[in-house]
Amino acid sequence: MMQVSMQRRSFLKLGVGATALLVLAGGGIALFRPGLDEGRLTVAGREVFAAVARAVLDGSLPKAAAPQAEALQAHLQRLDDALGAFPAEVQAELSQLLAILAAVPGRMGIAGLSAPWQKASAAEIQSALQSMRTSSLVLRQQAYHALRDLTNAAYYADPQAWLQLGYPGPRVI
Repeated sequence: MMQVSMQRRSFLKLGVGATALLVLAGGGIALFRPGLDEGRLTVAGREVFAAVARAVLDGSLPKAAAPQAEALQAHLQRLDDALGAFPAEVQAELSQLLAILAAVPGRMGIAGLSAPWQKASAAEIQSALQSMRTSSLVLRQQAYHALRDLTNAAYYADPQAWLQLGYPGPRVI
């Protein structure tokens, strides 16, 4: 019994240490490749959010490649507009998160995704997001909720998306 307890503690210490190292390394990466620049998504931030959108909005996006790419670009523009209105502190935190997720160690450590964001399938990204959602690490859960909530808010803010849902829009009073 004592041996199992010691192994578990060692494993937990290793996990906490690895997470701390990943966060510190990611924080350094964030200084060089931020996810946001002056409240706008950088190339790295756009790659992460485009991939997350493909997974989260699967079934809501057009199936054909060209219309889907157009819908994703419009989505990223709405996301950019929304993020630009966030307080500077929120932008800074989101920029760090995106920078960490855009880097290979962060993508693998936080998201658990081995393939690059732009090359991963929607199913692979959905699996990674599900793993983040159900993780025992609060950091991974918070990252999941931020990515999913911002993606849904920006996409469904567009009246064109309402038609797909059968929502006629707000009533005129």
